[in-house]
Amino acid sequence: MHAITIPEPGGPEALVWAEVPDAEAGDGEVLVDVAASAVNRADLLQRQGFYEPPPGASPYPGLECSGRIVALGPGVSGWSVGDEVCALLAGGGYAEKVAVPAGQLLPVPEGLDLVTAAALPEVACTVWSNVFMVAHLRPGETLLVHGGASGIGTMAIQLAKAVGAKVAVTAGGPEKLARCAELGADILIDYREQDFVEELRSATDGAGADVILDIMGAKYLDRNVRALAVNGRLAVIGLQGGVKAELNLGALLAKRAAITATTLRARPLHEKASIVAAVREHVWPLVAAGTVRAVVDSTVPMREASEGHRALESGTHVGKVVLVSPTVGN
Repeated sequence: MHAITIPEPGGPEALVWAEVPDAEAGDGEVLVDVAASAVNRADLLQRQGFYEPPPGASPYPGLECSGRIVALGPGVSGWSVGDEVCALLAGGGYAEKVAVPAGQLLPVPEGLDLVTAAALPEVACTVWSNVFMVAHLRPGETLLVHGGASGIGTMAIQLAKAVGAKVAVTAGGPEKLARCAELGADILIDYREQDFVEELRSATDGAGADVILDIMGAKYLDRNVRALAVNGRLAVIGLQGGVKAELNLGALLAKRAAITATTLRARPLHEKASIVAAVREHVWPLVAAGTVRAVVDSTVPMREASEGHRALESGTHVGKVVLVSPTVGN
């Protein structure tokens, strides 16, 4: 089989489509013939040499995929050869085939094509696990999403609106903010021109955000705490703005607020399976009904994954960049 390999860390040109050993389904796994994968920030970090796959994971990038099951490993039940699926991965999505723990499989939502389905697993699992399972966003509360036009952001807007929350977003420029508004965002903040703390306070009569989904980390920590409402919850899922910052614990205490920080890739199999099961129960019906949709910015042939990485790094995308396998014609 072929896969995108990284012989040496570097820029997008470090990604090389090469022949590699065939993937095989182990105990509790299925083998998926990959139709598509999608580009995530973690893939960029792995390419640069900053984010090694967890022990035992595929060495190839790709944290999600869609495709068809071609083989079942020992101990797998509930799935059949030929089933169309999408999956959350610890790695290996940028390949013609990938072995997937059965607990991380999802059926392709009704009415969705295979390529589009590849844009769903990582964002759905990240948003549902952080915003709902950890931060417990409730109807009537306000969610602030940093990077509202990203893959994570576009999913967070839709899911929060679907449960009856109010949504504020930060994004760079009027075009991205307009796309966020189309998805249901109520409060639009251009981080290049506006102070999100003041804008959020103004739009919420001084209350602030009950939940903040943050991809920036250190750079936004102080302002995020100031933007929280009383009993607010800050969920940190990215470190694009650095890893170290000073925290005013007095401000946190005064608001009786909480800060959580999570990653998805390195979680134990049983935790991932629990998240995937919750997504199947709560998110998949919304996708099938058309209430929540995958937002795909562009599709790129998988063997040209370097172009997909350049697209993400450019910062001009809205939603996901999807890599299409040669098995579906590219």
